Parts: sequence; C-alpha cells; structure tokens
Amino acid sequence: MNILFLHQNFPAQFQHVAMALQAAGSHALLALVPDDNQRPPIVPIHRYNWKSTRSPGLAGHYADCTARGAAVADALLDLKKQGYTPDLVVGHGGWGETLFVRDVWPDVPILLHAEFFYRGHGFDVGFDPETASPDTSRDARMARARSVVMLQALTDASLGVAPTRWQADTFPHWLQFKLDIVHEGVDTAAVTPNPDASVALRRDDVTLRPGDEVVTYVARNLEHYRGFHIFMRALPAILAARPKARAVIVGGDGVSYGAHPPPGTTWRQHLLKELNGQLDMSRVHFVGRVPHARFVSLMQVSAVHIYLTYPFVLSWSMLEAMSAGALIVGSRTGPVEEVIEDGRNGVLRDFFDVAGIAEAAIEALAEPARFAALRQAARRTVKERFDLRSICLPRWLTLIDRAAEMR
Repeated sequence: MNILFLHQNFPAQFQHVAMALQAAGSHALLALVPDDNQRPPIVPIHRYNWKSTRSPGLAGHYADCTARGAAVADALLDLKKQGYTPDLVVGHGGWGETLFVRDVWPDVPILLHAEFFYRGHGFDVGFDPETASPDTSRDARMARARSVVMLQALTDASLGVAPTRWQADTFPHWLQFKLDIVHEGVDTAAVTPNPDASVALRRDDVTLRPGDEVVTYVARNLEHYRGFHIFMRALPAILAARPKARAVIVGGDGVSYGAHPPPGTTWRQHLLKELNGQLDMSRVHFVGRVPHARFVSLMQVSAVHIYLTYPFVLSWSMLEAMSAGALIVGSRTGPVEEVIEDGRNGVLRDFFDVAGIAEAAIEALAEPARFAALRQAARRTVKERFDLRSICLPRWLTLIDRAAEMR
C-alpha cells in the first residue's frame, strides 16, 4: 500500500505508526514536508516550498493555512505527473496541508489527525485572566476563525483520530461520528522507573539521583498555556520549605501558544524579574530543550513533576513522566483530569492555586514514601491505557487499514 504522510513537523504524532509500517516492509511510505523541516527522515521524504503570508487580523490564520495547502497541492500535482498515487493520505488537520488533497486525488481516503477544535468560549480562550485580551469578543472571534481550517479538513476526511476523549469532545457533536480515539502511545518498556538513573548538570557541577529532592517542570516553551507563571510563583515557597530541593526546568524561550511576553523579553525573564530576590538561583536550573533520553532520565530522578495546562491539548510529557514513575502534581483542568484522579494516581490542584500547588509539592518532598503508591498507580494507568505496543499501535494500524478501505 502507498501511504502518504502530510505533517509540517513530521514525524511528530506519526512517528510510531510510520516506523511500524516501515518495519513491516509491505508498504511504500512517503512524507511530504516543508523545506524548513530539518528533522531526520524516518521514511523517504518529498519537500514543498512555502512561506507564511503573515496576514493580520481574523483572516490571518486561514490565509496562512490555505497558502500552505496550495503549496502542498502543487507538490502533489508534481508527484501525480510522475505517476505517484497514494492508497491513503494520513495528515494533520491543523495547518491546512490536507485542504486541497481532494482536488488532486478525489477518491483517495484521508485519515486526519484531529487534535483540537478551537472554540470562542469554554476552553483555552479567556481561561487565564492574566493573558486574556481586554476585548474578549475579539479573542472569541479569533478562535472561531482558527477552527475553520480544521472544520474544512475534517469535512473532507474519511476518518479522524483524536488522542484523548477530552480532545475529541472539543469537536462539534455532529462531527464526532468521524472520530476514533487513539493516542500516539507511550513506549512503557523504554520509559520506565530506573533506581540507578542519574542526571549530571555539568554547568552547575551537580548530579541528581532518585531519592534527591528534585522538582521538575517541562514544556516545549516556557509560557502561560502550560502554567509556567504559576509554577514559578509556587517555586519560592517550595525551595524555602525544602532547603535541599532543586528545580530543573526544561523548555525553550519561544511561544508555542497564546500570549507573547512584553517586547524584548521572554516569559522566563519576565517571571524572574517579578520574583527578584525570592529564589535561590543556585538551586534553580534552566536546561533549555533536551534530547528525549535526557528528559526520561530527569523523570526517573524527579521527586515531584509539576504539570499544568490550560484546557488544551494534553502534553506527551505528562504521560511519559507517569510511565517513568514520577509523581505528578497537576492542574485540575479537563485534559489532566481525564488521566489523573486526585489521590489515586497523582495529585490535582486548581490551575491558579499557587499556594496549593506549592503545598502539595512540599508534602511530596517531605514524605516520599507516602506517595509511592501514587507513583506506581500512575505507571499502571499509562500501561493500561496508553501503552504503545499492546494498545495504541495496534489500534493505529487497524485504523490505517479501515481508512484505506474507504476509497
């Protein structure tokens, strides 16, 4: 079977299924990626050229996505002229890459990764008063405009797949009949507790091991959507109460989602300025973005992993932290509550409860044995619901077969 992947950040969510299909040896895989995607290819790739239109206002996102979709369509037409026709297209619906596939191959099935449906109210928009626009109606309109691309993409799709029930429920009810719920999966055999793990912070001449009072925080970028501001405001109380505790903070200084920091600064700089004099910076370690293996080691030495998020897409990092045996102190928001039950497999606090989050972390650092059962239950949760080999990958492969039959 000829399978074409469309994803600007490929392999991204398709990494595991693409590698499994490649290993099977009975499929011809191809990924169409933009020129600026420099990730190591795991399957043969074909590139397309695209530049953002950077259009302002309500139409900006749609203009960018349709321009990307048109660039993809041009590349698909070139492939078609060379005699290439896929039996199945597997794509992400968020950036417009699948918008014009039907105009090149009207009958080819499309399996769409339907990650999140933006709404003007009830989810991320307006959730955080600190970053909400004074004109809330403008924010709502912008979110609704962003949903147009996914709406069009899912309309054309043969099948859709959402990683979690909460994410599927962000879509209009009349579209949910198209959606299967299949997570990308966590390799629980590789991401596992390790009592012999260690992490060397060479710049600070520190080596961390299981049993040390290590507080971890991870996000692609250090920003409000993932509660970086809440974490930072909880940190002074944690470090003051636990003189041996250290905080290791993983993430870049860009913005993946939501509000930008004041001009000429980053959210990290902004929060450090706000907390000036309240933190023992010799025990606060910003390590930037790290390779996956180093992230896993950090989770294996973590005594408390603080994971906070707006009502938005659930991060892979939380599930992998649970698989590694970390204790999660998480936000009581929908995507987290779907996985973590307070007092059973983790600890939940209100997203904005700075004092409560700090108190929960302090308790866990002070009495690690009391929370051992929660760590074990967290790993069981991931193995029972999100295990790559036994659950998620078989479901993805079944979904691939189903979609391919829908020509």
